[in-house]
Formats: sequence, C-alpha cells, structure tokens
Amino acid sequence: MEKETHLKLDVNSCKPLREIVFDTIRNAIINGDLKPGQRLMEVQLAQEMGVSRTPVRESIRKLELEGLVKMVARKGAYVTPLTIEDLEESMAVRRVLEGLAAELAAQNVTPEGVEALKKANQEFIDGLMEDDAQKVIQGDIHFHTALYRLSGNQKLYHITNQLREQMQRIRVEYVHRIDEKDHLIGQHEAIIEMVEKGRGEEAFKVAEEHIKLAERDMVDLLSQDCEEDEEHKHQIQSRMLREA
Repeated sequence: MEKETHLKLDVNSCKPLREIVFDTIRNAIINGDLKPGQRLMEVQLAQEMGVSRTPVRESIRKLELEGLVKMVARKGAYVTPLTIEDLEESMAVRRVLEGLAAELAAQNVTPEGVEALKKANQEFIDGLMEDDAQKVIQGDIHFHTALYRLSGNQKLYHITNQLREQMQRIRVEYVHRIDEKDHLIGQHEAIIEMVEKGRGEEAFKVAEEHIKLAERDMVDLLSQDCEEDEEHKHQIQSRMLREA
C-alpha cells in the first residue's frame, strides 16, 4: 500500500489551480514529505488535494523536467532518488558560490547587513537549543539568504537560491538525523566575524569550509542509506532463496 501524504492545497492563493497543485507537490518533495523513491499515484494525490487527475498529471510532467520526478516505463512516476554523485556535484558548485557571496558581503558590509546575519544565526541557535528541526532549517535558510543579499549581487542571489532549493531534500534529512550540530554555530559565527571585519579573502575561506563540512556529513548520511538499502535487498533475496 502506498503511503498517504496528506497534501493540503493553499486555498488562499490567488494562483491558478494547476499552479497551486504543482507548488504543493513540488514543496512536498523538497521538504521531504514525499520521500526519494516514493511512487506518485495520480489518483491518490488527486483525492488528497480534492482535485481532478489532470493538474496532478501536468504537475508530475513538469517535475520530471526539473529532475525531481523520474518516469519508469510500465511502472509510473517516482520521486527521484538522491545520489551521492548529485550531492557532490551540487555542493562543489555551492562551495564556490558561498565563498564568493561571503567575500562580496565583506566588501559591501553594512551594520544592517551584519545585524541580519546575527539575527538569523540566533534563530538558528534557538532552534538547536529547543531541538526544533524546522526552526533550525528556517534559521539556516535565513542566515544564508542574508549573506547572499549582503553580497549585493542579484545574479548570485538567484543562482544560489535555486541551488538551495534543490538541496532542501537532503538538508531536511541532515537536520533531523545528524547527532552533533553545535559545530555549525561556530561556522556561522566565523563567517559573520570575517564579513563584519571586511576581510573578504578570509570570509571566502570560512564560508567554503562551512559548505565542505556540511557536504561531508550529508555524504555520510546518503552512504548509510545506500548500505541499508543493499542490506535490505540482500535480506529479501536470502529469504526468497530459503522459501524456494
């Protein structure tokens, strides 16, 4: 039996229905409500959202173009699994962009910009202290968004924002599952310090290192999942051989 997701439409949105359905399914994938490898059943999703199958079908096709959904012949649509290769490629790009954002932020530093960084980081810290995963995620998003805005480069802001959305799925898993998060506070504070002092080169280095460490932890999580999947497959095969 397929897992129910309990998707809720934003009834207050002024967008056309097909866009609301698309956003609802897309956000469910990005935020981890629809898991990597999970099958997307048109009828079930339509019933949960109280719509016809047509906007659901259209949304699935658009999500396939974005790479969030994979169509399998004679089997249907599935949420595209996260792979270590995809993660490493995306994080390699983000390391450079994050470093550049920090360097530019240090060059364009303002008291208001530093205050925005500190406020977002405090939200992040509060989430850690309260063991509130959603607050941690939002605080982290707000911190990096403030850094990109302080860079003063709109192209950089939009590119990193798009890349961040693609990484949101593993970010959710990361925050919920990683045991030790306190070191992340020190990394954020190091970025703030270098930006506030206007030391662009050092800001680039600490921001790049911050993403590199996050990548290491995320790769570890995905590697564990791959090992567990292989073990699960081995157990099923062994049971089938015993029962044959």
